[in-house]
Amino acid sequence: MSELVIKNLHVNIDGKPIIKGLNLTVPQGEVHAIMGPNGTGKSTLASTLMGHPSYTVSEGEVIFKGVNILDLPSEARSHLGLFLAFQYPVSIPGVTLANFLRTALNAHRKAKNPEDKGIPILEFRKIMKERMELLKVDSSFAGRYLNEGFSGGEKKRAEVLQMAMLRPDFAILDETDSGLDIDALRIVSEGVNTLRNSDLGVLVITHYQRILNYIRPDVVHVMMDGRIVESGGPDLALDLEEHGYTWVKEKIENGEPV
Repeated sequence: MSELVIKNLHVNIDGKPIIKGLNLTVPQGEVHAIMGPNGTGKSTLASTLMGHPSYTVSEGEVIFKGVNILDLPSEARSHLGLFLAFQYPVSIPGVTLANFLRTALNAHRKAKNPEDKGIPILEFRKIMKERMELLKVDSSFAGRYLNEGFSGGEKKRAEVLQMAMLRPDFAILDETDSGLDIDALRIVSEGVNTLRNSDLGVLVITHYQRILNYIRPDVVHVMMDGRIVESGGPDLALDLEEHGYTWVKEKIENGEPV
């Protein structure tokens, strides 16, 4: 099973506690959303799951495919089937998107079979063309330097294309809606929905409910002060959009169950 299980996770940055005993399980094939105010640790969670070196795990474990991925370097987590779509994708001048994708794909193949010689050029081009058509990505993307001169929407579409090429078992979308207008958000969300199936688990991290109009979650979680404090169905996101987080904070302050 490719479910993701986070148990009592504690994460520090520069000695400051950010995540404080977070527990979360995302079953295989489900889409879960994490919402919460700024500074609650949402993006810290995404970075920690992929092994960012600036974040120190002091306690807890993250189990994926029966393995505690906290013991693995970032590339091994990717090879295992994890994928992170960045909130702020970086530009790499001089490296075309096609070359980047082929290098990443070959690294995954070699991790599974050290004797693998890499995907043949013609086969790669065929697959990339199919994925680009599936996601309605302009073919000119392939020859452009990775994210160089890309608009916000183009960067996020390039992230989804990477996801389509690598075919992960679990995808983390870290504020993919950040900086997107309505049209770009719809296009990017349609791309994610195209890749959804019964095997893919997805964790959507967002401030706003609007992306959840397009990427419909099975469960919505509220994160505050470094932990999950409330969970519910898709309607929970609507309540948060209408009423904010004050009511959740009040429940916590009053010692009410959340």
